[in-house]
Amino acid sequence: MMTENVKIIELNSENWYDCCNLGVSDEQKNYMEPNAVSIAQSKFESSLKPYAIYSDDKVVGFLMYNSVPEELGGYWIYRIMVDRAFQGRGIGKAASKLMMAEMTKSLHAQKIVVGYHPENTGAHQLYASLGFVDNGDRFGKEMAVVKNLAE
Repeated sequence: MMTENVKIIELNSENWYDCCNLGVSDEQKNYMEPNAVSIAQSKFESSLKPYAIYSDDKVVGFLMYNSVPEELGGYWIYRIMVDRAFQGRGIGKAASKLMMAEMTKSLHAQKIVVGYHPENTGAHQLYASLGFVDNGDRFGKEMAVVKNLAE
């Protein structure tokens, strides 16, 4: 899938290591597991779908979603990150749109949910701009926002 110069490609033998070498800013490290942990998790939880995010044919990010519905009756986005050197260019938003389109197409998703730490202002701005709504759902230290696609 591709939007402008951004595309997402399922994690494979050619891009997984590049994803492991990506990093977020120091402020964001408190809110996110390293990509290597997420990749390992996907090998033990077969419903998780990891993807590399490309911009101009270079791996610049990582995302992962669950292919089975969970809490709140939705499909959850588990991870989305863009390397610190490529942030602020709209890549995360473009990749999120591609991911949601893939979830809608392959899973027939009607509802997508994502959880993040309330102090993660970057995540809050991204998901609000994509139409996710905070209905007050909380899971431990994370808030969960929802996007209904059936509307």
